[in-house]
Amino acid sequence: MIKIERTSVMNFENAIRGARNPMNSWAKSDSYYNENGEYVLGENDLGLAKKLAKAGSDHRKYLRQIFVSVDITAPLYWWKEYDTYKVATVANSTSTMHKIQAKEFSRDDFSCDRMSEEALKVLDITIEYLEKARKLFIETKERAYWHDMIQLLPSSYNQMRTCTLNYETLINIYYARKSHKLAEWHTLCDWIMSLPYAKELIRIKEDNE
Repeated sequence: MIKIERTSVMNFENAIRGARNPMNSWAKSDSYYNENGEYVLGENDLGLAKKLAKAGSDHRKYLRQIFVSVDITAPLYWWKEYDTYKVATVANSTSTMHKIQAKEFSRDDFSCDRMSEEALKVLDITIEYLEKARKLFIETKERAYWHDMIQLLPSSYNQMRTCTLNYETLINIYYARKSHKLAEWHTLCDWIMSLPYAKELIRIKEDNE
């Protein structure tokens, strides 16, 4: 399970202006803001942006200046793979260390949509004990119960992070993960393709072929 919310894409105008700096070609810029406040790439700017995107990472530095902020809720086993992308990413997460005892444990806290019935029974037993340890920790403040929760917590436990990335990083993620066996990556890649000008500036290999 993965949930993607509150997407914001920022700095297109400045990034495109910077893409024109090497040739001092700012006078050719034809992009504008529409009535909804969205930045629309004109024909000239889009043509240049696509050309540079296809030319390789040395030429498409402007893509590193198009920023994306998003809230992602996903299981810990997925976040372990996401953490491969440490370059040009920032994330603030909800804290299991500080807030694991703050709410009652339930199935809704876990990605279990593909579990077998037998596995779900094991998960339910685990949830039952986690909830017991949570209540005992709140009641007694005994650190042993807190350690029980932290060390027993399954990797299917869902965590929300507010992430900041850029379009260059999204190119790397898209092509590395679009055929991954984890369904969460397919959902994320679909989200990437929903971003402004993703077909032209992120899915560049298909456009090149």
